[in-house]
Amino acid sequence: MTPDQIKARILTALPDAEVRITDTTGGGDHFSATIVSAAFADRGLVDRHRLVYAALGEALRGSNAPIHALALTTETPEEYRKNTDGNRRSP
Repeated sequence: MTPDQIKARILTALPDAEVRITDTTGGGDHFSATIVSAAFADRGLVDRHRLVYAALGEALRGSNAPIHALALTTETPEEYRKNTDGNRRSP
């Protein structure tokens, strides 16, 4: 699965999101994702991650899943602005 395919699935579920996906090992199965969406407002970390996992569905499930590891950063736009230090790239 490519970073663009992962991004597309997330955007289908969270159309307002800004999404950055990085293949962390170059092998196409370990990724990190930064997702900024208003849909995360008033949701805890676990619920935010569940939204992303639901968007990716079977790509995360089972021993033959194309995504073996996914590190998530999930923030609202307000949190992202607050946490941006000038050196951080936009998702």
